Amino acid sequence: MAHDERLKSDDPLSDSREVVDRRSGLDRREVEKAARGGGGTATGLERRRGPGRRLSDSLKSAEEGEMSKEQFLFLLAIDTFKRANHKTFPSWTDVLEVIRLLGYRKTCKADVSLANAEDWTEKADAPAGVRREKA
Repeated sequence: MAHDERLKSDDPLSDSREVVDRRSGLDRREVEKAARGGGGTATGLERRRGPGRRLSDSLKSAEEGEMSKEQFLFLLAIDTFKRANHKTFPSWTDVLEVIRLLGYRKTCKADVSLANAEDWTEKADAPAGVRREKA
């Protein structure tokens, strides 16, 4: 496939961004936002802070090496899972299994907006559902 054809591709994963010269005074992010039609759909997962947005206290302290009890418990659970299963890099399914085994359940509506994803809730005492029940 020729270089020009690749840039014209409808593939959303292709890198078809145009180069914006910083000396022109234009912000690449603003140009991209305008090209998407005025800002695109916010998901609630964006971490870019920008003006007036600061890190939450828990995120700031975690980045400085001070973890909350919840963060430390999760870290230990993942580390224990990796050692017990001889996995250096657990899959996302493995991570979800650990989270469910720690007792987390989907009891509230999502605070993020995800396209093409169904939101649901379950009871707080719902079984983890990640391992077969012994008969």
